[in-house]
Amino acid sequence: MAGEDQEKTEEATSKKIEDAKKDGNVPKSQDISGFITLIVAIGVLLPMLGVMKDQVVSLYNYYQSLIGTEITLKVAHQITINTLFRMLLMVLPICICVAIAGVLASVMQFGFIFTTKPITPDLNKINPIKGLKNLFSLKKVIDSIKIVVKVSAVFGIAFYFFLQFIKELPKTLFFTMFDQLSWLKEKMLILVGVMLIVLLAIALIDLLIVRLQYFKDLRMSKQEVKDEYKQMEGDPQVKARIRRAQMEAGRKRMMQQVPQADVVITNPTHYAIALRYDRTKEDAPVVLAKGVDMMALQIRKIATENGVEIVENPPLARELYKLCDVDEMIPANMFKAVAEVLSFVYMGNEKKFKGRMG
Repeated sequence: MAGEDQEKTEEATSKKIEDAKKDGNVPKSQDISGFITLIVAIGVLLPMLGVMKDQVVSLYNYYQSLIGTEITLKVAHQITINTLFRMLLMVLPICICVAIAGVLASVMQFGFIFTTKPITPDLNKINPIKGLKNLFSLKKVIDSIKIVVKVSAVFGIAFYFFLQFIKELPKTLFFTMFDQLSWLKEKMLILVGVMLIVLLAIALIDLLIVRLQYFKDLRMSKQEVKDEYKQMEGDPQVKARIRRAQMEAGRKRMMQQVPQADVVITNPTHYAIALRYDRTKEDAPVVLAKGVDMMALQIRKIATENGVEIVENPPLARELYKLCDVDEMIPANMFKAVAEVLSFVYMGNEKKFKGRMG
């Protein structure tokens, strides 16, 4: 295809990224998800140690109470149920929290997405030629390097701490049992802390690599960008969105012009038309802004805040609104009516309008 043959040098458009997201193609770092899940698992496990200890003791006492009891099928069933129930109490909270953490880790990276596209059967995935290409792709090479780095880092740190542990172990022979346990706990906490810091660093680097690779894979050729733009131009929703944006921009610009007006002619509540007349530059008064209802209210508010004269003339306001467009001069048949209003305004403000009255 022409789009595929061309070099993909252009950054992905927002539509391309949105379409990829809908298909479930998002920049997901497994290392970030794994790290968050690990943190949650540790965070839940530590407070649960006391509960787990109580359950183990309870289970031990339960087994002790069965000594001398004849093991019938009914008793065996009760033992199994009791054992499974206590194990469930120990494991279930951790499993639930880890599952929730896994979901939250994904949502934190790219938001909530529901799509069946990734699990929809795709014949291309069982294409042997494409499979070989994927096997030797740059992504696979990067993934392999990441695995080697992670394994090397974890084993390297563990080995270093093991050597330190062996080196310091002889001096603990003279410790009390309580001191030995405290020393062991301290070493384990340091090991876990260092491991977590290293794993976090690896996860952040992985996230950066994943995002860079993701946006690189989504790059488009110049032709693809042009084709997408043409396609979007014909999309009714896009057209409506563009129209709304244009109307909003026009409305903002119109409101910014109200302070420049000589007068605002009103209905008084339903219509408002802002006019400016500078004889040195314009042949006739120009409409700077016009609006009905809420927009008319806003025009009157801005006019009041900026000291622009407001004149109530319902017939003239309706006629001006109907016949005139923004940034255009009023028609000749309205000169007289508008001139009377402007004369009234100018009479009380000769100083303000001196330079514009010719």
